[in-house]
Formats: sequence, structure tokens, C-alpha cells
Amino acid sequence: MHDTPPSVPDFTQWPSFPFEGDLRVKQLDDPVPVEPPRKGEGLRECTACNAPDDAYIWVGERWRVRAMDRPTGLPMVLILESRTHLDLGDLPNLLAAELGVMTVRLERAIRSLDGVARVHVNRWGDGSAHLHMWFLARPYGRLQLRGTFLSLWDSILPPISEAQWRENLALVAAWLAEFGGRPLAEPPRIQWQAPSSLLAQSAAAHAAAEAEAVSVIEAAEEIPEPASDAASGPGSDGDSNDDGQGGAVTDPPTAEAISPPADTAPPADRIPSADRDASLSPIDEDAAGSPTDEETSGTAAQTGVAEQSTRQNGKAEGVTGGHGSAAPRDEGTASAAPTATPV
Repeated sequence: MHDTPPSVPDFTQWPSFPFEGDLRVKQLDDPVPVEPPRKGEGLRECTACNAPDDAYIWVGERWRVRAMDRPTGLPMVLILESRTHLDLGDLPNLLAAELGVMTVRLERAIRSLDGVARVHVNRWGDGSAHLHMWFLARPYGRLQLRGTFLSLWDSILPPISEAQWRENLALVAAWLAEFGGRPLAEPPRIQWQAPSSLLAQSAAAHAAAEAEAVSVIEAAEEIPEPASDAASGPGSDGDSNDDGQGGAVTDPPTAEAISPPADTAPPADRIPSADRDASLSPIDEDAAGSPTDEETSGTAAQTGVAEQSTRQNGKAEGVTGGHGSAAPRDEGTASAAPTATPV
């Protein structure tokens, strides 16, 4: 005859306890003399040893991480397993040391997910003889899920979306892969939806093109285009009109624009060198030397004419320095050969 069950314990009054109402304690069964073998013990197959790497989200040389086969109520539930068929107490020193490193690393990876406040790490080991550690993520702000009953709440809460679940798996796998191993979890694929008809697709494309054109025009009005080096220098082609009123900023006039007509143009040596260099093209530069030669030859010719006229007048009048008609002399000048005025 079984003993009378005790009263309901105090933890049923905790905020984290997932049940309420009238509760009673189950009758405790009698102990068995020999416990049944776990998975991987005796003649029972080991599920972890027979599982391929494709069943895991991350695999390494000595460790593997797997998830549930579907989303659950918690943001993340993962299991860390050793490749070698060993239980916790059977680990050699190398694997025992790596278990500590992998535990911390996986806890950090899960805690880096959005909406995760804490990560509970558990090891029961009553169902399988192959070492497996449980990692359960508690949602941030869900204070009622704190403590011992988080694993119960995982089965009670509605499951998260599959897209979010797969994204979390991919993030954890990528985190672990930063330290080695191979990530196998992939993020969810985008669900593309085809347009209902070609007419609707054409209309949408036309509307998008118009919207893009408007945005480009607005951007051009609001953001001025930077002036190029060529446009900022003298003698360049600007965007202003012929009357010089095309824009707020105009180019400075060139030497060609302000120079007088050819018959009244000053000599080249009287034009500032900067304006002369900026205004003359390569062809004009060649021509710039020609007027100087013409002026020289013209001056020599005029001097010869003046000298010849002076000699003729001297013979006629018998006076040196008489006034000639071809090249009048400047008064007060004692020079025998008058200098012609440059043209």
C-alpha cells in the first residue's frame, strides 16, 4: 500500500511555475532492481553515432551541435554532442577541457541573438549514453520563465516562426564557424511572389520609372553638381547664354573677348603674360611671333625710306636735317636718321 502523498510543495506558488488550480502529487512508483539500458547502451543503438553531419547545424572535428526538428516556444534550443561515443564521466582530459570551451562559446553565440536574456545549460543524460548538453534560451523580459521550469515552458509556449527560427540557427552556426568547424545551417530563403498579370507588372515598372525620374530631378535641383577643373579656368566653355546672363556664376572674359580690333590692337608685349598665355591657342602662339617680325621689317623699311628722302632733301636744299615729306623729324632731335613711329 502506497503512502499518502504529501501536500503540494511551495514551488507551485512560484511565479515561474507554469500551472495553477487544484493540483495533487502523483503516487511514486516502487524502485526497480535493474534500470533499463539507455540509448547507446547494451544492444540499443546510439542515435547520435548514427546521425550524419547533415542533421546538425555545425560540425567540428570532435564536437557537433544540433537543433530540434521544428521550432519550439523558446528562441533557441540546441544540443552539444561529442563525436566520440562517451558520457560525461568518461571524457579524457583533452575532451573535458574542450567541453568547457565549447560550453562557453555556444552560450555566447546563443546569447548574442536578439531577444535573448539568459541561456540555461543542462545535462540530464537519462535518455542516452552519448554525451549531450542542452542549451535553452530564455526570452528577454519574460521574468516568469526564469529558473527551473524553463524546459517546461518550452513545450507550453506557442512556437516561434520558422523564418525566425532558421535565421537564429544560421547566426549561431556562423558564430561557431568563426572559431573553426563547418556551418551547415542556412538562413531562410526569400519567398518571391510573381505579379498577378503582365499588365500589372508593366504598370508597376512604369510607375517605378516615373518615381525614379522625379527623384533624380529633385536630387539635381537640391544638390549642385561640382564644377570641373576645365570649367573653372579662363577660356573654357560654360553653360551661360551668349548674352552673358545664363547663370549666377559666369566665367571671366578672355583676352580675345576684350581685345580691340586688329588695326587698333596694342603690341603683344603690352598684353599681360597671363592673359596672353590663357587666350592664345597653339596656332595663335605661332602667329604671335609673326607680328613682331613684321613690325621689325616694317620699321627697317620705313627707316630706309626716311634716310633716302633725307638724302634727297639734303641735296636739294644743301642743309643737313631739313624737313622731309616722307618722315618728319621731331623738333629738338639732333639725330641724323629719324626713328619711325611703331605701328
